[in-house]
Amino acid sequence: MSLFALFLILAAACCHATWNFLVKRIDGGPELVWLFSTWTSIIYLPLVVIFCWIEPPVFGAQEWLFLAGSASIHMAYFLLLQQGYKKGDLSLVYPTARATGPFLSIIFAVLFLEETVTPQIIAGGIAIIIGIFFLTGGLKRAGPHLTTSLAFGLATGVLIGSYTAWDAYSVTALAIPPLILDYASAISRSVLLSPYAVTRRALVLQHWRNHKIAVLCVAVFNSLAFILFLIALTFTPLVYAAPAREVSVLITVMLGTLLLGEGNFRQRISWALLIMLGMVLLTTG
Repeated sequence: MSLFALFLILAAACCHATWNFLVKRIDGGPELVWLFSTWTSIIYLPLVVIFCWIEPPVFGAQEWLFLAGSASIHMAYFLLLQQGYKKGDLSLVYPTARATGPFLSIIFAVLFLEETVTPQIIAGGIAIIIGIFFLTGGLKRAGPHLTTSLAFGLATGVLIGSYTAWDAYSVTALAIPPLILDYASAISRSVLLSPYAVTRRALVLQHWRNHKIAVLCVAVFNSLAFILFLIALTFTPLVYAAPAREVSVLITVMLGTLLLGEGNFRQRISWALLIMLGMVLLTTG
């Protein structure tokens, strides 16, 4: 992996951890997804217009199909993630999802993108699985809170693995510009969730009044994180890029335990470090 690709992926990880932390603090639902997606559509519109004016994209039926598919998977991901954050711990839901996602991405990359794996990559995947297992309580895990966090984390991870492989094919095989791919997803969420937002307009206004700066930050960092990652994918194999950005796991565990008071910092950070070791093995394999 080149240094430039690593820089892009690490920058994406920092942006991703930041917006996830802010979303957890706001503690919203689909109405929050609509709010920040709408602001994303507004903020990034000038960039999209300039990009299309300089290099107008030419899309056929296949490209439109993949744009629609990406938007659908991302929509499901955001809605499920919101529920996970409302009912579980950030420092459990997020690491589980972010570690399961790249592991599945590697499987999808091998099956559908014809990328290759090595014994070191397999070892990295095993380290990630063990880290997830013990991060969520290991053999002693019990109780609805841990179980709920684990369930939402794994389900979200499946969606992460799906949209990562789907979008990787979109920007590599179909050459869909990363900015356009992400913007199509954002504006689709804004349009599709508008009827729901109208029925919850009082809650939307409450989020905006109480968390205006946080909402704007989520709107910017959410898209920026994924655009940077997609740009890296245009010249970096998915089996390396997907795990590399999961340094955000460590950042989010520390934010969740230290700033949100979710507890068990030493235990959680130890297993998060094992997950990171697995990611390093995957990245350098």
